[in-house]
Amino acid sequence: MMFGSKQAKLKDGSVVTLRPMIEGDRQALQDFFNELPEELLVFVRHDVKDPKVIDEWARHLDYQRVIPLLAWAGDEIIADVTLHRIPHGWKRHIGKVRIVVSPKYQNQGLATLMLNELTALAAELGLEKLWAEIPLDSVGAVRAFRNAGFGCKAVIEGLVRDSHDRDVDILIMVCDVAGYFDKRWVKQWE
Repeated sequence: MMFGSKQAKLKDGSVVTLRPMIEGDRQALQDFFNELPEELLVFVRHDVKDPKVIDEWARHLDYQRVIPLLAWAGDEIIADVTLHRIPHGWKRHIGKVRIVVSPKYQNQGLATLMLNELTALAAELGLEKLWAEIPLDSVGAVRAFRNAGFGCKAVIEGLVRDSHDRDVDILIMVCDVAGYFDKRWVKQWE
């Protein structure tokens, strides 16, 4: 999967293509983020409506540090999941996961599909754990992460603020990559 593309079906039968981001995806990624509602963007760590941010990401892709995986419906990006790697230190075996799915494609199994792809990729890369921080009240996101092998580990009350400046509880979820994704399964089906 690392540098190829893959097609998959969603619950409604529509076909999507998953593949790593390339520099030429800059405008499509900007369009994707521009379409998202503000209440969803408040949990994104960067000002993705600023074209300079997306341009910087596209021009400085470094798959050793961050692997962005995009989901496409035709020529439109409909979801973005990223695997952030820590090259050294006590967390070098952990990958941090962030995901954003277009509201039009939520509840179709897309987030789980992308998280499963990222877990398989993490196994290929030798990562042992995946870590995600999710707003506790995002029921769909919590379900998608659980379906992809992530378990609930902690709740940090009032850690972040939403777009209305209200405190939001954050759920820490972790996936034990080796426990969830067994490389022998891949060998069996190849």
